[in-house]
Amino acid sequence: MEKVYTKARAKVNLSLEVLEKREDGYHNIESVFQKINLYDELWIEKTKTNKLEIQTNINELNNQENIIYKAYHILKEKYKNITGVHVILNKKIPMQAGLAGGSTDGASFLLAMNRLFELKLSKTEIETIGKKLGADVIPCFYNQAIMAQGIGDIITPISTTFKYYIIIIKPKMSCNTRQMYQRIDQQNKTMIFHNSKEVIEALEKNKLDLLSRNLYNRFEEVIPNKEIIEKIKKELLQQGAIRKFNDRFRLLCLWNISN
Repeated sequence: MEKVYTKARAKVNLSLEVLEKREDGYHNIESVFQKINLYDELWIEKTKTNKLEIQTNINELNNQENIIYKAYHILKEKYKNITGVHVILNKKIPMQAGLAGGSTDGASFLLAMNRLFELKLSKTEIETIGKKLGADVIPCFYNQAIMAQGIGDIITPISTTFKYYIIIIKPKMSCNTRQMYQRIDQQNKTMIFHNSKEVIEALEKNKLDLLSRNLYNRFEEVIPNKEIIEKIKKELLQQGAIRKFNDRFRLLCLWNISN
C-alpha cells in the first residue's frame, strides 16, 4: 500500500458537563459525543524522503503546531520503518468551533498511518498515542455515539441507529479552550446536570423529543457576547427548531423530520 484516503469527521456534544478540576490540570467531563456527516479529507502518500510534507487549503495550518505534524513525529520516533509522507488536507470543518476539527484530523491520521505502514497497532496502543496529542483525540477514534468520561479517555459505546437532522451555525467569533475552562472554574458552580442518561436513552430508543429536552453544554454558560447566540436561537426557534444548545459558539438545533 502506497497511499490512503480517509475522512476525518466532526463531532458534536449532545451533552457536556464539566466536573472537577484534576491535580494534573485537566478537568473531568461527562459527555455524550456524536460524530456527524461533516468531515475534513486526508490523502496520505508514502514518499522517498524522511519527512512529513503537508499541503492544505488553510495556510495557517501548515506549520509545526499542526496536530498531524505532532502525530507523525510521535509515530516516527517509535516505529523506524516509517518513511516520509506527503499529506493533502482538505479542511472543511470550521476551526475553533467546538467540532474537534484538529483532534479528528489527528485521530484519522493515526488510523491511516497504521494502515499505510502496517503497524498493527492495537486499540490500546493507538489510543495511548492519541492521548499524547490531546484529551479530545480519543473520542475521535469512534465513528459512533459514545459516552466520554474522565478527560475524554474513558469511552462507553452507545448502541443506536437513530437518525436526525441538525443545523450547525458558527458565528464569526472564537475563543480559547483554556480560557473557557478558567471561566468555568471562576463560576464556583455547585449544581451539576447529569443528563447523559436521558440523552443515551433518547438515542437508543429513537426519541427525538427526549433528546431535545436534554441537550446541554456547560460552555454555553460562560461564552462572551452571549446576546449574539441568543438572537440566533430566537430566530431558529421561530423557524420551527425544537431545541437548541451551544458549544463554544456553535449552535445546534433539532428539527422534527416529519415537519
